[in-house]
Amino acid sequence: MIRKLTVDIQSILKTYFGYDSFRPMQEEVIQWLLSGNDSLVIMPTGGGKSVCFQVPALYLPNMSIVVSPLIALMKDQVMALKALGITAAAYNSHMNTDELRQIEGDAIDGKIKLLYVSPERLNNEHFHSFLSRLKIDFFAIDEAHCVSMWGNDFRPDYLLVSKLRDRYPTTPFIALTATADTATQADICKQLQLKSSKTFVSSFERKNIKISAQGNQQRMDTILNLLKKHKNESSIIYCTSRKTCEKVAASLQEKGIKAGFYHAGVSADERDRVQEAFVRDEIPVICATIAFGMGIDKSNIRRVIHYNMPKNLEGYYQEIGRAGRDGLPSEAILFYGFADLEIQKEFIANGDGSDAYKDVQNAKLDRMWEFSSTGNCRTNLILNYFGEYRSQGCGHCDNCLKPRAKFDGTQIAQMALSAIIRCNEQIPISTTIDILRGAHKKELIEKQYDKIKTFGVGRHHSAFEWKGYITQLINQGLIAIDFTAHNRLTTTPLSATVLQGNIKIELHKEVFVDRTEIPNPVKIKPTYTYDDPDPDLLNKLKTWRLHKARESKMPPYIILHDSTLEAIATARPMTMDELATLPGIGEHKLKKYGDEILDVVIL
Repeated sequence: MIRKLTVDIQSILKTYFGYDSFRPMQEEVIQWLLSGNDSLVIMPTGGGKSVCFQVPALYLPNMSIVVSPLIALMKDQVMALKALGITAAAYNSHMNTDELRQIEGDAIDGKIKLLYVSPERLNNEHFHSFLSRLKIDFFAIDEAHCVSMWGNDFRPDYLLVSKLRDRYPTTPFIALTATADTATQADICKQLQLKSSKTFVSSFERKNIKISAQGNQQRMDTILNLLKKHKNESSIIYCTSRKTCEKVAASLQEKGIKAGFYHAGVSADERDRVQEAFVRDEIPVICATIAFGMGIDKSNIRRVIHYNMPKNLEGYYQEIGRAGRDGLPSEAILFYGFADLEIQKEFIANGDGSDAYKDVQNAKLDRMWEFSSTGNCRTNLILNYFGEYRSQGCGHCDNCLKPRAKFDGTQIAQMALSAIIRCNEQIPISTTIDILRGAHKKELIEKQYDKIKTFGVGRHHSAFEWKGYITQLINQGLIAIDFTAHNRLTTTPLSATVLQGNIKIELHKEVFVDRTEIPNPVKIKPTYTYDDPDPDLLNKLKTWRLHKARESKMPPYIILHDSTLEAIATARPMTMDELATLPGIGEHKLKKYGDEILDVVIL
């Protein structure tokens, strides 16, 4: 039975999506869902979350519901599914009564496999009356971090999903998100009442994205040089304020770079116009606040630039995940400065929420600053933050490509871990430093921390140095922070190897480094195994794709991804059978575009 199921879902993957094999963990998630179980799926942006519910929806006999937070995102995903020959529809507040009635009729008649729904619909009795007339195979909750106050984008209307659970207690739920630390994961399961569920955590590493960070001095010159070097490639520049979005866009336009800006102060019609132009490759650069990007599935964004430092790693990692969704080499560049840190602290202080909530947000902001200024592997810091502990360098961040001078810090690591363990993993970083430096503070003496063996063993290092060293140990996955318990430091699965002296720990002196020259992206081979694509043929294929996109009023990447065009330009297929073997060419697209593609290749 399992063997037949495996064959069936692999056949669906090839027939509709044009791929011969699943990405890591996708097949396991799909089989778990098809067994009737609840699940929480954590996969990085661009890691293939959608396939985890789209393939089961095509396999099962009835209709499946997808709850999605943004209407623009629904529109984009439904358009992409229809381009694959899959019957899908969106149901949201932007549609008129006639449109909604048409969708309801199609769904009742069994003409829709995937129905995308906005969360506010879940509070509508008419909608629930409509659902009661359907046979629903499962519910998929996309961007599930929105349900948790610990998530980076909490949305109160997402709490309505729990009411949906009350109405359908036995229907499987699959919750999916790209950014959730352990606290957020636990809260998602609680809020969505996931039963007999399994949490699938894929690797958060995006090997095709080169990550770098540098001080914000000369950032405009750096950005200009970078965009001129990669003219006409799609890029997003994220800015903290509306004013900065407009200022940066104007500076780029003055230098001959076609750029637009997008923020909440712009009219809805203008935002739609700018987004459409970007999606259709008519404007290569968008300067935007963080609201931009959630509503698009554009696969060929080559770089994401943060003009200002974000407020937390969850948001940062979700935003850079919009680059290179087609698997081709891309880059993420972060500029940061102390002014960014102060602005974000002010946002938190003046924002809504309890003191406990603000404490968590401040702790997460501190981790964002540590990521920005670290000399260790940046990818590992992200992996360790999300509970995927690793100490070996990634090879595709600036600190791995241009490492700083290091020294043997094994003894320092052992001192810090010993202090944490002897205090039963109940102390924050400030107390740990006080203990290591032997500070005779009243609160330490009252708790008898001055009696433990580790008290004062690190007094020869300053508090500044200790904070830097402990931060590096956190970044390397040797120490963790529990944000939900007053930011106490805890051990990790890697800690024991350090205390036993089985590995050598390398640290560096913490200094502020200004990197005005961003290294070239690391060369990464696409998932298919061909030689380099023919550049002339690739340009011809892109010209053909742009013509088809305008003709059909669809974004070019929905016609075919850049990675598929590169595969064609490399393999130079001469027959339909040869074309069908290439990634991203399913039966529907082969039938629709095959003859025209072969004409471009052969002529």
